[in-house]
Amino acid sequence: MPRLVALLRAINVGGHVVKMDALRRHFEAMGLAGVETFIASGNVIFDGAAKRTDELERRIERHLEGALGYPVATFLRTPAELAAVAARRPFGGVDAAAGGGMMSAMFLKVPPDRDAVARVMALRSEQDEFEVQGRELFWWRRTKGMGMLLSMAKLDRAVGGPWTARNVTTVGKLAAKYGAGPS
Repeated sequence: MPRLVALLRAINVGGHVVKMDALRRHFEAMGLAGVETFIASGNVIFDGAAKRTDELERRIERHLEGALGYPVATFLRTPAELAAVAARRPFGGVDAAAGGGMMSAMFLKVPPDRDAVARVMALRSEQDEFEVQGRELFWWRRTKGMGMLLSMAKLDRAVGGPWTARNVTTVGKLAAKYGAGPS
């Protein structure tokens, strides 16, 4: 059976602490098999052959909101899709870590529309750069740390829909561990 990766928003950030063994049990309670977690930031891997991943995302979101008491946006990808994200070289292939920067892949439900792209691009600065590729929005912060000038609320409004972000290094390790890493 194919594997799926659930990238969850609001797990172990902002006071929403969830132990990984409890998160695995929540997925198992939904009848999902082969459940594993990868680092404590809301990455859940499980066996699943969903014809409609959007329906499975909504099912997981409903279950987790009921169990945890707050909304948990869920983004499903296959290990191969994560490997493709990890292999991308946005911003002309810049090494984000050189010079102390950091690059994240923001996972979206659907590709952003033209208006959302324009709103996000309006947030570019000397500190932050963005590039859209399909259902992912790459965010290059030229310096590390959360002491950034761009607020998450502003980014939420610009994107106009749910998203979650992972460091591209984490995306690569996740894809490699679950059988579809870049060669």
